[in-house]
Amino acid sequence: MEKIITAINDIVWSNAFIILCLATGVYFSVITRFLQVRFFKDMIRLLFRGKASDKGVSSFQAFAIAISGRVGTGNIAGVATAIAMGGPGAVFWMWLIAFLGAASAFIEATLGQIYKQVKDGQYRGGPAYYIEKGLGVKWYAAVFAVATILSTALFLPGVQSNSIAQSAFNAFNIPVAVTGGAVTLLLALIIFGGVKRIGKVAELVVPFMAAGYILMAVIIIAINISDVPAVFSLIFRSAFNLEATFSGVFGSAIAWGVKRGIYSNEAGQGTAPHAAAAAEVKHPVEQGLVQSFSVYVDTLFVCTATALMILFTGQYNVVNPEGGFIIEHLPGVKAGPAFTQAAVGVHFPTVGASFVALSLLFFAFTTIMAYYYIAETNLTYLSKKGNNRLMVWGLRALILLATFYGSIKTAELAWTMGDIGVGVMAWLNIIAILLLQRPALKALRDYQAQKKAGKQPVFRPKELGIRNADEWENMN
Repeated sequence: MEKIITAINDIVWSNAFIILCLATGVYFSVITRFLQVRFFKDMIRLLFRGKASDKGVSSFQAFAIAISGRVGTGNIAGVATAIAMGGPGAVFWMWLIAFLGAASAFIEATLGQIYKQVKDGQYRGGPAYYIEKGLGVKWYAAVFAVATILSTALFLPGVQSNSIAQSAFNAFNIPVAVTGGAVTLLLALIIFGGVKRIGKVAELVVPFMAAGYILMAVIIIAINISDVPAVFSLIFRSAFNLEATFSGVFGSAIAWGVKRGIYSNEAGQGTAPHAAAAAEVKHPVEQGLVQSFSVYVDTLFVCTATALMILFTGQYNVVNPEGGFIIEHLPGVKAGPAFTQAAVGVHFPTVGASFVALSLLFFAFTTIMAYYYIAETNLTYLSKKGNNRLMVWGLRALILLATFYGSIKTAELAWTMGDIGVGVMAWLNIIAILLLQRPALKALRDYQAQKKAGKQPVFRPKELGIRNADEWENMN
């Protein structure tokens, strides 16, 4: 069975998928005239604009929920794996896919806003909603919803809780069952409060966790400031096969950098539009730009912080595809959080393991919160007659059980099955946004025209020829 699942995973995460993600990012970057550069100031300004309402969360809360999903164990373990398999050059390719992915993230988030609905008194939206209302293909939307629920409620939570429990055991010698129980209880207190409580918790925790982690990176960079030019030179030389030491992993640098970049920032995968749709804004493009910025935060800030800590201190191994290691600075240490723990430990021996363990706690826990919100949104979509309370309670029980079980067991199979779930979501969503790009591009042109005329942009879909944007038509 495991061989079959692995074979399916290899097909889903094949080179064709990597090419699709890269090509989609390039296409949307060109067709929007690189909005990720042109509208960077707007991204920052809009981030703190707008307030929550009875129906929706604020722009910043939606941003925080999306960041909760994007920033997880992939920002620590994923970066270390990319360096281990592709050398320092993999970091550059992670940067590139984040830059291009910001355009894909804009399209999917804007579509999430355009086709959002009010269900049970709250804004709901995401790929299932815009696939049905925009493309008019209900079975396609249902397939996406089912795949998303299975992935985010059953397979992925255990992977995150396992990372929390293992790192806590390594740093503090706390039994994994105790950590798992505490995480599950805390998660229950939050998810039973609904999306508003998730938004409020994310709003408080996300800035703290990201700022603390980046601050540690800044301190380590400051200590190694004289090595900055050399490290950046190493990254760029390795990325373009100009560094003899890593010439044997040049192809792996591209492949693993792109893979781990996609896995970490989730641009185009269909997760962030759920949070984007929940925001109370005057124009869909506002939240599209905010979600583009969240990709930058994930990869250009948090992933870069991890990479620089590892590279400055030299605490990493690089695998030789032909066997053995090209570089082995940490004999016997597997790629993952241990690289980062060792890197922090070089300058702060007494707090290295505990700091990374606490970072993983915040990163992974907020990711599980985001998973629940995404799963509930898709369950609400499938429940056409309104909010089926029994189904929602069943979903909550499922994600709590998956969280606890994952914390006490080795989750290798769950990682693979989770990869399949996320990969299937991404395939379905990227095809959907390529087919449904016109409403998002019309919204972008409308936003630009109103801004140029000195107006506060307000969205009126009928005037733009966008149909089935029911909630916006009701508002106007």
